[in-house]
Amino acid sequence: MAVTPERRTACLSCAAEGLLDVLSLGLMPLANAYPESTAPADEPRFPLELAFCPGCTLVQLRHVVPPAAMFSDYLYFSSYSASMLKHAEALAQSLVAERRLGPGSLVMEVASNDGYLLQYFKQAGVPVLGIEPAANVAAVAEATKQIPTVVDWFGRALGQRLADEGRQADVILGLNVMAHVPDFNGFLAGLAAVLKPTGVAVIEAPYVRDMVEKTEFDTIYHEHIFYFSVSAVAAAARRHGLRVERVERVPIHGGSLRLFLSTGETHGPTAERLMAEEAAAGLTTHAYYAGFRRAVETIRTDLLAMVGRMRAEGRTIGGYGAAAKGTVLLNYCGLTPASVAFVADRNPYKQGRRMPGCGIPVVAAEEIAARRPDYVLLFVWNLKDEVMRQEAAYRQAGGRFIVAVPSVRIE
Repeated sequence: MAVTPERRTACLSCAAEGLLDVLSLGLMPLANAYPESTAPADEPRFPLELAFCPGCTLVQLRHVVPPAAMFSDYLYFSSYSASMLKHAEALAQSLVAERRLGPGSLVMEVASNDGYLLQYFKQAGVPVLGIEPAANVAAVAEATKQIPTVVDWFGRALGQRLADEGRQADVILGLNVMAHVPDFNGFLAGLAAVLKPTGVAVIEAPYVRDMVEKTEFDTIYHEHIFYFSVSAVAAAARRHGLRVERVERVPIHGGSLRLFLSTGETHGPTAERLMAEEAAAGLTTHAYYAGFRRAVETIRTDLLAMVGRMRAEGRTIGGYGAAAKGTVLLNYCGLTPASVAFVADRNPYKQGRRMPGCGIPVVAAEEIAARRPDYVLLFVWNLKDEVMRQEAAYRQAGGRFIVAVPSVRIE
């Protein structure tokens, strides 16, 4: 039986006591732990509670599930998203040009997954090194894209070990990983150790402001321990001799920060401007988050009412995107196979399994056209345009999509 993690009262960044509640989504299964179709139904569930630190303004989970329980054998492969590949290629091209990277450079990536990003640096003739804790995913990167990969957890110890081995980075990337690491300070210390004096760490993480203002509550799950503002990152970076050199807001994953961290104490002008905007908008106060819970509850009420009406009329409903967002939405709303018959997904590693916690089967994306449900509940709203293009024939035949975030609607 899984042990429930301790409910924390102290911040994982600044160690201040007195975390303040923001939102509880109840007991949730692990969002990316897709059980086999024949697995027992008693999946472990853990409290999913969001809190605000009044000391450093960092938003974080109160309960931390050990990373090994979530990432050692992982079924998320970035290369199955055309949008993610396009995003990765554009980022690689811009960094190669901006940083003048070449055969004498070294680019590292933390949580390098299946090599979806590093492949573009390699194609440009730049040496690369992946760092990926999930051995099954690292094996795919090495076998299919020939990306040398260290199978390990990145933090203070690994960063220092790589530096001692003479492997320091001109660029180290961390896309959607910094929020996953309980030892936030160790992660930043590892970056500081592994960077060359002229190097830069490029970090992407969902922006807490976008999450709140667009009601993106389904991005809250146990893997995502932290929900960052520029203010919270800047305060933590300074403790490790790092500065926020610049910040860009990018649309990926519903709205993210792209943070450029380098050695030094003085934050750059874009960082200072965004921190001033955050203070003016109230992000640095607990009061800013007061309306978030009510907006989330409204989505659940509206979605359940819509699904109930459709089922009462004899309509059939499928789902698209066996993503963590889907796990959160389905379980928070209590939806089961009686309401949503299946969830279609392009990732063959997930097909034949079930959505965590609710038992809904995961099938191939082609099943949308084969089964032709009246409606499809779209879980990967961040990839809506991509999915709509892929499923143009289904829509032309009269199929409609239900989108629940930021508000429930039919498209």
